[in-house]
Amino acid sequence: MKILEVSYEINFDELMKSFPKLPIQSLKNRAEQMDHLDSSTIYEQLILECLSYISMDEPDWTYVAAQLYSKKIYKEAALNRNYSDEQAYGDFYSLLKKLTELDIYEKDLLNTYSKEDIDELGTFISPERDQLFTYLGVKMLADRYLAKDRMKNIYELPQERFMIIAMVLMKKETSNRLELVKEAYWAMSNLYMTVATPTLTNAGKNWGQLSSCFIETVDDSLDSIYDSNTDIAALSKNGGGIGVYLGKIRSRGSEIKGFKGASSGVLPWMKQLNNTAVSVDQLGQRQGAISVYLDVWHKDIFSFLDAKLNNGDERLRTHDLFTGVCLPDLFMEKVENREEWYLFDPHEVRQKMGYSLEDFYDESEGSGSFRQKYEECVQHAGLSKETVPAIEIMKMIMRSQLETGTPFMFYRDEVNRKNANAHAGMIYCTNLCTEIVQNQSVTKREEEYTRDGRIIIEKIPGDFVVCNLSSINLARAYNDQVLERLVPIQVRMLDNVIDINTIPVLQGQLTNQKYRAIGLGTFGWHHLLATNKIIWESPESLDFADEIYEKIAYLTIDSSMKLAAEKGAYPAFPGSDWDTGAYFTKRGYLASESQYDWSGLMADVKKNGMRNGYLQAVAPNASTALIAGSTPSIDPIFNKQYSEEKKDYRIPVTAPDLNSQTTWYYKSAYHIDQKWSIEQNARRQKHIDQAISFNLYIQNNVKAKELLDLHVSAWKNKFKTTYYLRSTSTEVEDCESCSS
Repeated sequence: MKILEVSYEINFDELMKSFPKLPIQSLKNRAEQMDHLDSSTIYEQLILECLSYISMDEPDWTYVAAQLYSKKIYKEAALNRNYSDEQAYGDFYSLLKKLTELDIYEKDLLNTYSKEDIDELGTFISPERDQLFTYLGVKMLADRYLAKDRMKNIYELPQERFMIIAMVLMKKETSNRLELVKEAYWAMSNLYMTVATPTLTNAGKNWGQLSSCFIETVDDSLDSIYDSNTDIAALSKNGGGIGVYLGKIRSRGSEIKGFKGASSGVLPWMKQLNNTAVSVDQLGQRQGAISVYLDVWHKDIFSFLDAKLNNGDERLRTHDLFTGVCLPDLFMEKVENREEWYLFDPHEVRQKMGYSLEDFYDESEGSGSFRQKYEECVQHAGLSKETVPAIEIMKMIMRSQLETGTPFMFYRDEVNRKNANAHAGMIYCTNLCTEIVQNQSVTKREEEYTRDGRIIIEKIPGDFVVCNLSSINLARAYNDQVLERLVPIQVRMLDNVIDINTIPVLQGQLTNQKYRAIGLGTFGWHHLLATNKIIWESPESLDFADEIYEKIAYLTIDSSMKLAAEKGAYPAFPGSDWDTGAYFTKRGYLASESQYDWSGLMADVKKNGMRNGYLQAVAPNASTALIAGSTPSIDPIFNKQYSEEKKDYRIPVTAPDLNSQTTWYYKSAYHIDQKWSIEQNARRQKHIDQAISFNLYIQNNVKAKELLDLHVSAWKNKFKTTYYLRSTSTEVEDCESCSS
């Protein structure tokens, strides 16, 4: 039959050995019926046949479909690269040379690595690891990330993409470079970890950048507003989710140059950003992804909360932005006690009080400089203010969340209390996906003048947050007991992104070097619980979260400390909580009984420094979790079986490792008591220096009191942020840039 005459013939006997519980004979019979068709059509039909067989009883058909799809792209690559199709993968050096000539790959790879180096790395590539992919995983990888020519012809294969990424991330290493490349390849090719979407997409290629997340702080001036919009557009063009803090901008009705009532408030600038998000798309693949944050004491808070709603005046709507609210402890206390809350104009506060209210936070629980300054503003007779019951603002927040999934919640006091670099700055908001919390400040125009016929603009750069993400595949890495080997190479990979990445915003480059921030995260939590037979709603799940995230924290800090001993500490290290030891005491590590030597690690950090000022952040990583065949982030699954619907295909998917033993541990997100999820996350957050993309899942008939209790519980459990409110009647989108 024809299928046996083409390259990469289907070895049904081998499939029967690999999948003894599946009726592979039925697939073979189907192939024999298609003898009259060309080989490409046969492959496509057999893949569709496999997909139709996928069910909760026979989930492994996805791996059969994946193997057939892999054979198909092997043949396409062989034809495009003109190599013998007797082998799955062609000559690796020839691939680099060809795609460099086609201006797809950057020239630096061939300049950095010799032919002998590349040949050696080529022999280290393991085609058999393609068998780890589900069908959805390998198809997403091929469709979105593998290198193709301008005509969309496939050249690069999955294991070659991993090797190219490893080579790019290790190209500036000066010793043991090839061994480090191999170690990074080992980590990625075994699906023990994933890199961020921008890195997965752009590493080694002649376009784009490698970082995932950015946060801009906008000052209350036209220069700052328009300069920020230009910077945001540049980042949006190159990919990356962007958070924007708007809390310094004066409110509607504020004065401008003494003219009372002249300001239009924050909404027009939100409209401007909304237009940027829509018009400056990310290489034509998707529109920009921008979130905006405002303080809950800002006079424009009500119009801000209305901005994403579907009804009302469209001139006051910004449907394409994501919103987030910055909440101090004092506000949550007022909500609980049903007390009054005061709204202020930040410009007027600066003018009459001589300080900015947003520049303060409560250094201790229940006391601190924020509530002192807030009370001063309340008592100042000459300061205009609006009074509103705090619960009314909370109702507006919850109403918007039930309709749109947003606003996101940013608990600013807890964030700043746990900021390891509070000696060097302040954190005003988080990023698009709520997992990044790092120092921020505005960039100011200092001077503009002419010289030699040129216009020169000088700026004082602020802290423009940049974060580089990567995530551990928990189920695979923990179950295979490789965390001790995995975390050090993963931290090195993330750290190297900082030195090789080119960010189109100069203050971002400077901030990246100042803090050398990384965001090591995790995904596959529900997958891990199921394979270890742990019920989500159980005390065992809480202890398991505590145990695993303490281990990851220890390994991550230890890895960054050892990198500092090798390469030097980040510039802002002196005076940080890492330096003083406060990082460890604030989290109770020295006072607790632990299997880890926290006091010894603290001493090592004091001696050697830290390579990275910020270390851990748990992103949503929905896309890359699918590529790795696991569950996203820390989230529970929606259903044991569903269809993944993308723009041009619909693919059946089952929960990973679904079988008669694990099925009992896969409870749907919407049927899980959210109090267990909150408690799990509280255990987890203690060990993570940044934040976590934490979603709340509710039924669409939830009572307001129940939803309020969940938010209060999250705050009391010392959450730094919460992400979407996902209800059974709300559809929301994840930021692909933060996938990792």
